[in-house]
Amino acid sequence: MASTIPSKTRAYRLPKNEGIRSLVLEEEPVPKPKDNEVLVKVHAVSLNYRDLLIASGTYSVRVKPNVIPASDMSGTIVSLGSDVKGWQVGERVCANFFLDYVFGEITDEIIETALGAGVDGVLTEYRAFPTHSLVKVPDNLSHIEASTLPCAGVTAYNSLLGPRPVKAGETVLCIGTGGVSIFAAQIAKASGAGAIVTSSSDDKLELAKKLGAKHGINYKTHPDWEKEVLKITNGRGVDHVIEVGGPGTFDKSIASVRLGGNIYILGIVAGLNEVSSVPLKILQKGINVRGVLVGPRSSFEDMNRLIEVNNVKPAVSKVFSFEKAKEAYEFLQAQKHVGKVVIQVAQD
Repeated sequence: MASTIPSKTRAYRLPKNEGIRSLVLEEEPVPKPKDNEVLVKVHAVSLNYRDLLIASGTYSVRVKPNVIPASDMSGTIVSLGSDVKGWQVGERVCANFFLDYVFGEITDEIIETALGAGVDGVLTEYRAFPTHSLVKVPDNLSHIEASTLPCAGVTAYNSLLGPRPVKAGETVLCIGTGGVSIFAAQIAKASGAGAIVTSSSDDKLELAKKLGAKHGINYKTHPDWEKEVLKITNGRGVDHVIEVGGPGTFDKSIASVRLGGNIYILGIVAGLNEVSSVPLKILQKGINVRGVLVGPRSSFEDMNRLIEVNNVKPAVSKVFSFEKAKEAYEFLQAQKHVGKVVIQVAQD
């Protein structure tokens, strides 16, 4: 098998941070795995909103110079370091978003190991990974589907099945139809809960319902969409909110959640605004607010079991070839997607 590994690989890099046009495709030597590493042939990479921020130089976490972008991949092991045990050539794997986050609480040191920021990412044909960062791809998923799991999937799972797990019969509000929100709707359904999804597009809402959401609210038709949430829940409010909008939607999320409910802060897609009254509103309703930083490898492994048992299929909106990575970024930026945007690096 090792004889089929080329000496050169192609990788995208960001020598500048001036937006999508900064992406440059370069040829580099294929890395040699260290003693505790495996070399992976990357098959598929999925993009996140964070990748747009990194390309434009507006990401809030340190990014190494000339970084290889992207954090989410699925690939096949093609060679093993000398000390590797428990992994075989030919196994399909994903890498955890934070390479060194195996279990427990996150630390500053772990944050530095985020793929595509503190360390080189996965938008490349071959990459070496430490074995402690890897999980097996669920048997029911293709590489394209599995590439969507490391950030969006684990974030949604860690939100809904973390310290305050979703219960059967509860209701989850998912803001928008991006990757995390759609995964959360699917995980809610697999857990016996119902999901309400918001969008500005009726077509997107129809698709979200096919993917597992129980209710959809068009926030263009219903600008006071929190009132629709309360109608659907008979005035009680939802038990959990997947809050990817940030300050731009937070007031409405607070109005939508029940007394003692849970809000998971995952992003700032809706932009920033005045938030000075937020602490009082949280106190008045006894809301549990939790910032979710993706999750450890242990959560990834737990999620993969849920995906296999319930045959959850990630929502892939569009697939681009490796050569058309810039177009994939542009498609994500245009926000026309439902679920995930994927770059196919190699054929399955």
